[in-house]
Amino acid sequence: MNVVVCIKQVPDTSEVRIDPKTNNLVREGIPSIMNPYDKNALEEALKIKDSLNCKLTVVSMGPPQAVDILQEALDMGADRAILLSDKALVGSDTLATGYVLSELIKSLNPFLVLCGAEAIDGSTGQVGPSIAENLGFPHITYVNEILRCSKSEIEVSREVKEVYEHLKCSLPALICVLRGINEPRICKKNKKKPEIINIKMLSLDKNRLGIDGSPTRVEKIDMSSRRSMSFVTVDSLLPADERIELIVNGGIKPKKVDLIRGTPADMAKYILKDETFADYIGN
Repeated sequence: MNVVVCIKQVPDTSEVRIDPKTNNLVREGIPSIMNPYDKNALEEALKIKDSLNCKLTVVSMGPPQAVDILQEALDMGADRAILLSDKALVGSDTLATGYVLSELIKSLNPFLVLCGAEAIDGSTGQVGPSIAENLGFPHITYVNEILRCSKSEIEVSREVKEVYEHLKCSLPALICVLRGINEPRICKKNKKKPEIINIKMLSLDKNRLGIDGSPTRVEKIDMSSRRSMSFVTVDSLLPADERIELIVNGGIKPKKVDLIRGTPADMAKYILKDETFADYIGN
């Protein structure tokens, strides 16, 4: 039995720069890390590996330097790590990426596939569901907890806005987990090394690869000048008037304060409540 986890190498920065000619992310000179959502997915897979005594394979599609995150996955406890790297894949959009990864995963015959809910460099959340559709697997997104997993069924909690759904699904299936679902374990160095393969190792439709196989194009990107934003979450079970009051006041219940009016001396007398001092002020 095999569990497969999809991981991606992403820029380790919140300062996103865009190439004005290609509208793609500028990655040169920026260190890379494993996508945090994918690391959470890997940790969940490691728990399942330990409980069901199955094999865990990590897969990724990217440039040769992506072996670094695959090595990290092996050091965390994965049994096998495969990097699909080929110049023919450069420029692949989420549709092409989903197709290519699904063909690689299909060759591994997994009973469960785990992905991060999204990648921090694109935040589309499209690749996981695309893989599932190509494999013909049922899939569940926005999973905030895996409640139970057997060799034939998985039960999860799914976060949808202000509510949680408990869902059961027969396996094989694909699960996309949210960031923060767990605390990823610390790596321990081992002797295993990632495998690097190219498209010749798979039977792929070349019309569905790279730029030519990608029907979507980024026409324009507008960078917001706002550096931060905040929002208010209000309990939907509260009465309407209380919800309105909380929204108007930024989520904080205002304190009722009796205003003090009068001369400075009168206000000082009220605040200090010191007759001697008040008499002194009054004189």
